[in-house]
Amino acid sequence: MPVTYADRVRDFARREYIEPARARRQSTVRVVAGEVQKAVHLSNRVSLVCQALKSHKFLTENHLLLEKWEGPPSGMSTTVTFTYRMLDAVQQPSTQPKEWPFKELRGVAKEVFRSLGGGEEFLRKEREEFHGPGDAS
Repeated sequence: MPVTYADRVRDFARREYIEPARARRQSTVRVVAGEVQKAVHLSNRVSLVCQALKSHKFLTENHLLLEKWEGPPSGMSTTVTFTYRMLDAVQQPSTQPKEWPFKELRGVAKEVFRSLGGGEEFLRKEREEFHGPGDAS
């Protein structure tokens, strides 16, 4: 698969900004779009550079959070500065996929329902007592 200009931008930013900042144990790193565009020898491609530097792919591959970007409202200028926060929890890429967080709660009330006669019995009693005494509706 051929290397795209966006791949070149992301690779350069990773090698020249992200990895050195991580080695220095910095919590944030700033990247200026114009510096990257010049370094990878692109001309009139600032929108491509800006898109690559704020892409989901760049952020996830490098374990970054785009904390802020500064520049003109268009967000497409050589003066645009991206500030990234290094995500400490993933200094080393995890080999395990992240599970759905609620899956950890599975079975949490098992003993409570067992002491009440089981889930079905608990629901039956709750339905019977829903309207209160003497209300048959």
